Amino acid sequence: MIRVLVVDDDFMVARIHVGFVQRVEGFEVAGVAHTAAEAEESVVRLRPDLLLLDLYLPDRFGLDLLADLRGGPHPCDAVVITAAKEIESVRAAVRLGVTDYVLKPFGFPDLEERLRRYAGRRSLLARAEVTGQADVDRVFLRSAASAAPLPKGLSPETARLVEDAMRGASQALSASEVAEAVGISRVSARRYLEHFKQAGRAEVSLRYGSTGRPERRYRWVG
Repeated sequence: MIRVLVVDDDFMVARIHVGFVQRVEGFEVAGVAHTAAEAEESVVRLRPDLLLLDLYLPDRFGLDLLADLRGGPHPCDAVVITAAKEIESVRAAVRLGVTDYVLKPFGFPDLEERLRRYAGRRSLLARAEVTGQADVDRVFLRSAASAAPLPKGLSPETARLVEDAMRGASQALSASEVAEAVGISRVSARRYLEHFKQAGRAEVSLRYGSTGRPERRYRWVG
């Protein structure tokens, strides 16, 4: 389970975020903090894997808190959830290695997709082995898949995760298998797989069962 600390000064908003996290399989809420001081104490005590971090906290700016946590005994990942649209905040978040940056207001499907993407990336990194530059490139998610323009609604980060899942497979995969490996929905996985097929980076074969339509299976050839 991926343990999440929800950090937001608004009690009602924090409660909503807790409810969202609890609906995503593979995630659990480790705790809730409403100030930077509470968040700092909670990180040490609860050791979460991920922060859902608001930036406008009453006692401190969220990114300043995160910078300190990066150098502490338990650095953890962070998804910024904020109303801050200033480009300076976005740039600072990128420099601090923030996993994602979500603008309020947002709905559950948006956060769910981002959490599943994070889980997929975390899973791939956990089992990564480095024997050469190609492996290093995959760890940093800089693969050839980003060269082709993506259709509207598809993200480069998720496309790279799908590519890594296909590259690491010993056989052709179905959309359901890719979805489970990456942490996205089957429908989303199918869109990425079809994109790779049209770009010439994946080939499709059909597996016929006893009933119903044949299953489309995809193999990386790019």
